[in-house]
Amino acid sequence: MQTFEQLSSQFSSFFNQAHFPAQPDTLYRPAEYFLSLGGKRVRPVCCLMGNELFDEILPDTWQVATAIELFHNFTLIHDDIMDKAPLRRGMETVHTKYGEPTALLAGDVMLVVAYDYLNKVKSPHFHRLVSLFNTTAKEVCEGQQLDMDFEKQETVSLNAYLHMIELKTSVLLAASLKLGAILGGAGEGNLHHIYEFGKNLGIAFQVQDDYLDCFGDPAKFGKQPGGDIRSNKKTFLLIRALETAVGADREKLLHLLAANPADKVEKVLAIYQKAGVDQWAMELKNQFLEKALQHLEDIAVLSKRKQPLRQLADFLVQRDY
Repeated sequence: MQTFEQLSSQFSSFFNQAHFPAQPDTLYRPAEYFLSLGGKRVRPVCCLMGNELFDEILPDTWQVATAIELFHNFTLIHDDIMDKAPLRRGMETVHTKYGEPTALLAGDVMLVVAYDYLNKVKSPHFHRLVSLFNTTAKEVCEGQQLDMDFEKQETVSLNAYLHMIELKTSVLLAASLKLGAILGGAGEGNLHHIYEFGKNLGIAFQVQDDYLDCFGDPAKFGKQPGGDIRSNKKTFLLIRALETAVGADREKLLHLLAANPADKVEKVLAIYQKAGVDQWAMELKNQFLEKALQHLEDIAVLSKRKQPLRQLADFLVQRDY
């Protein structure tokens, strides 16, 4: 069994090629620029790991993994536009560098090329793979819309937010693992457990992401600190603070959300820390990590074959970038 790092290196070698034609340069150069920013490539490597958990990695799996990575980057380009984010991985976002119309088209064509890679799959499971890919793509869009809807609501319940995160973030991680497992010939019980492993890990990953957006080192995280606070995004931390902050602190928090003063981030973070939401977030993250690891334990393969996925889970929820 190979580690995440080993498979990540192999996938990078496979993926680092020209995915688009040369012309028109004004469309395809921005798309290649965004892919050149790199990233952890977690989702495509999870596809490879899901395959290798049950069998040797098949040629088809590299095509599916590439489709997953292109789809994920398509969502990021569009998310950056919707979030008005100036930076991604410490570099200019596509819409900042090339303008919103070009960024929209670059994302669109990236999605089309993702399906080109899916179409190269020769597996007898082809239709099942495409069905899961499409279902997941729709769920990610639903999650993004809910995320935007929540920005207009004064309060959002934790359960509603968890549902949104499951759609926006978790299902793609879960589906990546399951797509690989399908190609590896996994049975229905194992497919259920690997999907649930990925889904719960994805939620833990998002809790960590929300935490890092507020409390992470911007030099490592590659984003403006407090970006979620500036845009009034409902996050695990904000929802918890609205539930637990009392009296003057709650009134001050609601005022900051409405008024958007220059020192908003600093003041909101102070309220978060006073309400203890930073510590609460770490406890919530660990709850979902434990659920994920139990599903991994329940997969009916030799324990030593699961070790790379255990290591990946630890990395994703303990990372500081």
